[in-house]
Amino acid sequence: MIDLIEYNTERPHLIIPEYGRHIQKMVDQAVAEPDKEKRNKQAKSIIAVMGNLNPHLRDVPDFQHKLWDQLFIIADFKLDVESPYPMPSKEELSQRPEHLGYPQNFPKYRFYGNNIKRMIDVANGWEDGDMKDGLVLTIANHMKKCFLNWNKDTVEDDVIFQHLYELSDGKINLKDSNEGLSDAQNLLKVKKRFNTNNNSNNKKNYKGNRGRKRH
Repeated sequence: MIDLIEYNTERPHLIIPEYGRHIQKMVDQAVAEPDKEKRNKQAKSIIAVMGNLNPHLRDVPDFQHKLWDQLFIIADFKLDVESPYPMPSKEELSQRPEHLGYPQNFPKYRFYGNNIKRMIDVANGWEDGDMKDGLVLTIANHMKKCFLNWNKDTVEDDVIFQHLYELSDGKINLKDSNEGLSDAQNLLKVKKRFNTNNNSNNKKNYKGNRGRKRH
């Protein structure tokens, strides 16, 4: 009896441990099946069991495609069955992903965020005209709002224009323009109104619970 005991250290390595030892044995049995028709039936049965193990993913797009790919991976790409999807290759699985570029950071004006720089780059690529002027003015007003969120006091428009000039590499220059940005109170009015509404709702809820009995 002791000789029949199996230890995990002596068992074959699980390729996808999430599915457990039983799925691995079922796949190994399907790989060893000489009859192709039986092999196809076994593969479909294994796919059904794998799907039942992940019911929360059934609404995910390409869920069946993912299950078939995992089936071939568990079989070490040795399973010869008729799949509704092309079988992946070992080369694709072992291929290193492309380098993921990190977003650019501008620590000098970190309070503006990376999206401001992207918007400025887009504006630089537009032709001169009313649409570009409107976009540039919108960007400048958003920069002023971001600045006020970081510094609650106030900020002169010339400061925003100087920062915009630097972030655009000198391509957007509003320093000599007659354009004026929105007033600081108007830019922050929406945020204050939102906070006021939240506070009033909290007060109503608090008053509503004041006279209730607690058991």
